[in-house]
Amino acid sequence: MDLPADSAAVSDDAGLPRAAELPSAIEQPRADDLLSVGQVAERGGVSVSALHFYERQGLISSTRTAGNQRRFPRSVLRRVAVIRAAQRAGIPLALVSGVFSELPTDGLPTQADWQRLSERWREELDARITALQKLRGSLGGCIGCGCLSLAECGFVNPDDAVAGKGPGARAFDGG
Repeated sequence: MDLPADSAAVSDDAGLPRAAELPSAIEQPRADDLLSVGQVAERGGVSVSALHFYERQGLISSTRTAGNQRRFPRSVLRRVAVIRAAQRAGIPLALVSGVFSELPTDGLPTQADWQRLSERWREELDARITALQKLRGSLGGCIGCGCLSLAECGFVNPDDAVAGKGPGARAFDGG
């Protein structure tokens, strides 16, 4: 970097350029535009450990201060809100991560970006709704008979026939 002839006027005691004199191409967000991990946790309604987990999973990202403290851009609040909504709907974080990988990382996603995200989840949500409706309809018969034992139930699982189909809730999984 070329310094003016009078470099003493724009350098500190070590001869390095002052921050105000650095090229604008490397401008960082102002410190007051960034949030601490505690602020994000409070505003996002999640624990600090959840934020650390989301960061390890690549769902959100932060920068570090000189003292190695995490700082998040305000836009991370929207991502945290989407993560929480997805979790409440039963959408796996792997699917959230896949969709987030298509969003811009250097600024706020647009309305069109969020629209694409919601369309990607529509099929997943429809499949979950269908499975939950099937489960709700099936539970009534099982609870209604009073035996509460699928191994011995003559109504849902006569002679424990489902055992031969493999592990898990086969009657509810469509298996």
